[in-house]
Amino acid sequence: MARMIAAQTALETRLLLRNGEQLLLTMVIPALLLVLFATVDIVDLPATGGGRAVDFLAPGVLALAVLSTAFTGQAIATGFERRYGVLKRLGASPLPRRALMAAKTGAVLVTEILQIALLTAVALGLGWSPRGNPLTVLLLLALGTAAFSGLGLLMAGTLRAEATLAAANLVFLLLLVGGGVVVPLERFPEAAQPVLALLPITALSDGLRAVLAHGSAVPWGDVGLLAGWAVLGLGAAARFFRWE
Repeated sequence: MARMIAAQTALETRLLLRNGEQLLLTMVIPALLLVLFATVDIVDLPATGGGRAVDFLAPGVLALAVLSTAFTGQAIATGFERRYGVLKRLGASPLPRRALMAAKTGAVLVTEILQIALLTAVALGLGWSPRGNPLTVLLLLALGTAAFSGLGLLMAGTLRAEATLAAANLVFLLLLVGGGVVVPLERFPEAAQPVLALLPITALSDGLRAVLAHGSAVPWGDVGLLAGWAVLGLGAAARFFRWE
């Protein structure tokens, strides 16, 4: 099983890095958003507590990068692999569904390492001064990756490819606006804030912001919420994912 997962992870990583459209989504767009909102006074950021905009934006953009790779990019790519019969052929091999999901998640983690390195370099160039425990940051990123990967695979394994393409892009845009990435939750109506606070992108961005911007210890509330989404998403994907 370990050798199968390693071989499939290497293959998935090569395919992911060869896809120019996905690299645009996962690398270029988050970096452009970080530069744009950090240098141009587009949105008032009252939640920065008087700090610089980049200190608020950088953790949110890191969360957005995880969303774009683990959820949107993976859902679209897997959906079309399923449509073109690639997954059907994998389903006839000894590779079980859980091994395929583990391999796709592993490929996402490799891509995220490149994303985080790029976005961190851009943010540091804009004057970002991160704080907090790096191990806590890694824990939040790992849980966020597991949660979004499970949800992306669930969508790709149950919907048609065209529906997955539309739904994944729509969810990406909605979570970009309403997930506390570039706009603080305090700017939304009070009735909507408790609902938005339960979203996985909100938990990830708020957790990263608590650690990197405020130097907090482990934000257990955000960790617990992300862990719950990860169990729910991966469990549902393993149960309902269809090869064709």
